[in-house]
Amino acid sequence: MKIAVRASRTMTRRTMLGTLGVIALAAASGTLTPPRRAGAQPLGLNESLDEAMTRVFGSRSIKDGGSLIKLDIPLIAENGAVVPVSVRVDSPMTPTSYVKHIYVVADKNRIPVVTRVTLTPAAGQAFMGANIRLGETGDVRAIVEQSDGTLWQVKREVKVTVGGCGG
Repeated sequence: MKIAVRASRTMTRRTMLGTLGVIALAAASGTLTPPRRAGAQPLGLNESLDEAMTRVFGSRSIKDGGSLIKLDIPLIAENGAVVPVSVRVDSPMTPTSYVKHIYVVADKNRIPVVTRVTLTPAAGQAFMGANIRLGETGDVRAIVEQSDGTLWQVKREVKVTVGGCGG
């Protein structure tokens, strides 16, 4: 099988697989790293909950969002490796007032900021759903950042019966 690269050259399957192998090796060794946007906040860092919250939210206060945010997560996770979570925010999604980010934070995980979803007014509804990993029993938070910078949160304790992070 040959893949046409240009009209005058062709690349064999073997050459293509070799090239992809070299790229994968460079990425695995750290030689090749993905580009980062200026000012982007890295997720996936081994850090304490306090360090993560300070890094992501700074010193901004976080209000109770009990009437605004619906966090749907099981109270008991039989397998911490796959825990379904969804967050719905009852908020207008207009160009002047909308939900900008939804964060899911697991207090006891080695990597507390589990996910961040970025939304725009075009989304029409502030909702996200995912499967997350929980290392042990602890609080899971849904933190919502409005377009004006206001932060809201709800949290729920989830009991993990089988460790999902090697536990």
